[in-house]
Amino acid sequence: MNTFGKKFTLTTFGESHGAALGCIVDGVPAGLAIDESFIQSELDRRRPGKSSLETGRKEGDKVSILSGVFEGKSTGTPIAMIIYNEDQKSKDYDSVKDIFRPAHADFTYWHKYGIRDYRGGGRSSARETAARVAAGAIAKSMLNTIGINIKSGIKAIGGIEGKTNDFDYAKTSLIHALDKSIESEQIQAIEEAKNAHDSIGGSVLTIATGVPIGLGEPLYYKLDAVLAEAMMGINAAKAVEIGEGIKSATLKGSQNNDLISSQGFETNKAGGILGGISNGDDIIVTTYFKPTPSIFQEQRTITKDGNETICSLKGRHDPCVAIRGSVVCETMMALVLADMVLLNIGSKMEHMEKIYK
Repeated sequence: MNTFGKKFTLTTFGESHGAALGCIVDGVPAGLAIDESFIQSELDRRRPGKSSLETGRKEGDKVSILSGVFEGKSTGTPIAMIIYNEDQKSKDYDSVKDIFRPAHADFTYWHKYGIRDYRGGGRSSARETAARVAAGAIAKSMLNTIGINIKSGIKAIGGIEGKTNDFDYAKTSLIHALDKSIESEQIQAIEEAKNAHDSIGGSVLTIATGVPIGLGEPLYYKLDAVLAEAMMGINAAKAVEIGEGIKSATLKGSQNNDLISSQGFETNKAGGILGGISNGDDIIVTTYFKPTPSIFQEQRTITKDGNETICSLKGRHDPCVAIRGSVVCETMMALVLADMVLLNIGSKMEHMEKIYK
């Protein structure tokens, strides 16, 4: 499937080395101010080639809005956007045309479809997330009008995990680091992996503030379940935690329960979600990314015919995909929350009466 969401939906198209990437965003209420410069600024955060710690692919990622916006506002019809590819070097992939790159989707795509676009991974490339980020900017604009804000940053690189979460600092950090005190250590780990023709994994912390009580559609469209699905749908994501996540499995109920006072919840181990529904506290999600599978070391693999061979890659790749994954995590949370906000309008008759009575 290439479409995400129920009321606020996103459909993306395009491949890493195709002519363009794009998206269609449907369900956007009419009258929402659409700031093209904000959409571009979000794309610039994800754009490749900004530093030596990212892929050397130079893409401007200039977005063009094709439909659904008139005089700076959404019309209520589908919003289509396109981003043309500018810096493909498809010849770098000629050597892998008939082999499966270890830890990539080559093997599964070939066996599922009997055909694959080997140029940069085609549709399975993280390049596709540029279209998501453009759509996420629209979702963020809608959420901001009702006081919901989303922020993210790098929590850990490899085993180097920060102790503080400074989201303001993350905005200025080369790697979106949340903890300034260990940023240089995290950068060093990335550089060492890159110099060894290797890669390294990392984790991203994403938080939504100002979320009202009541978002989430149990039993089969729970907020935490859909957030987990959204984050796991990001390229290279291998695990997702809501609130305390894995740690909660080591605790007793008396340690894990968020007690309630007249001022609200005393703690937020639940990550802002109870019974699949937002409880009014901050939504807290941690997403874990594997090391970029594209590394410049010889690796054993097989050809499409099943013959053993050696994979030796060329091209331009991120030594740590988690860095640019930070803004994509924000995007996916925004898309989920925008969808949940629209779905929640019909949860009570009083909501309906405010509109129609």
